[in-house]
Amino acid sequence: MKTKNPLKKIAAAFTAVAILSVGTACSNDDNAVMPPQQKTIAAVVSENSNFSMLKAAVTKAGLAETLNGAGPFTVFAPDNAAFSASGLTEQSVNNMSAEDLKDVLLYHTVSGKIMAANVPEGPNAEVSTVNGMKIYVTKDTRGVFVNGWKVKSADIAASNGVIHYLERVLMPAMGTIVQTAQSNDNMTFLVAAVLRASQGSTNVAAALSAQGNMTVFAPTNQAFMNAGFPTIASIQNADPDMLAGILTYHVLATRAFSSDLRDGATLTTLNGGNITVALGSQATVKGNGNTMPATIGSMNIMATNGVIHVIDSVLLP
Repeated sequence: MKTKNPLKKIAAAFTAVAILSVGTACSNDDNAVMPPQQKTIAAVVSENSNFSMLKAAVTKAGLAETLNGAGPFTVFAPDNAAFSASGLTEQSVNNMSAEDLKDVLLYHTVSGKIMAANVPEGPNAEVSTVNGMKIYVTKDTRGVFVNGWKVKSADIAASNGVIHYLERVLMPAMGTIVQTAQSNDNMTFLVAAVLRASQGSTNVAAALSAQGNMTVFAPTNQAFMNAGFPTIASIQNADPDMLAGILTYHVLATRAFSSDLRDGATLTTLNGGNITVALGSQATVKGNGNTMPATIGSMNIMATNGVIHVIDSVLLP
């Protein structure tokens, strides 16, 4: 049932360590006047040792000439720390094809020069990248966020545009929520539950494959085991409608990135129930029937119809 995708291996590494960052506002003053800059975006990146991995990726993808061009461009640039925090090493980048790297890098690039002060407030305003895909931006008192990840430093001058330093590497969507789950080895129990639930009165697979903006708190395989489903066979033998009630309790009918979560917030799920978010040293979410909250691990995993956050417990209505 798995959907093959050339970005699967690199996306798996990314999702394994994409942990919630709750930070302060961008370090640059949004109202500051940007000084003249004679260096192109490619030159600024090339000359900064903190962007050596991005430089290597740009070179392999054959985008140096593009980013030296007239532009103007806006680039959300991950530094070396962002690559590392996203689970990406020099080896994993080297193992990617030039075409795959190009897709990822152009997903960080927007036509035009967009200063931080001019970023749409959103929340989660759609912005088209130069390769025709969508990123989602938010600007508030905490700073600027892209797909839930924070801009660490804004308005870095370049002669052909502007650079904003980002805390993570942005990975393009691999497919729908269902297809993304099918490509993740740690979600095989979830996929089995979705397929089994769809044999009852609610077609959960169709709902999670439909167009729209959804959020799924996705339990890991171990989470299902801890909830009393030791094997995939046990899921396949479970009552479909019972599974549907549980699974739809993990879904929000809106796209909610980590940057949208608020401490103490009560969120309404697709089946009309409520779950509660808590933000502290870790981000958690708790169902009404849970004695302990589920910890949110990997997060902001993009899908064409929403976003996925991985959790370590099954939420109980």
